[in-house]
Amino acid sequence: MKISLDQFDKAFENRIRLQIMSVLVANEYYDFNSLKELLEVTDGNLASHLKALEKEEYITVNKTFVGRKPNTQYTASEKGRTAFEKHLKALENLIRQQKQ
Repeated sequence: MKISLDQFDKAFENRIRLQIMSVLVANEYYDFNSLKELLEVTDGNLASHLKALEKEEYITVNKTFVGRKPNTQYTASEKGRTAFEKHLKALENLIRQQKQ
């Protein structure tokens, strides 16, 4: 049986980006340090994956200051939520096909 990969989104091929979107879809927003701690990744690694998702317009970035410290929060955009749900459905379909 041939499996079509057309429904899969290349932005979510990477485990870290898939995890980021999972967190952001399940939560209203998440800040950089909380994501870094939760996902157990380095600053640079997280920043590069966030930048890739931002480039696709799958997340929005809100930079503020708390006192004198910068605080960067990330939110899943509607476009990102839709793409993520489509990707998850494709994964579910793939799993179902393998069970048949």
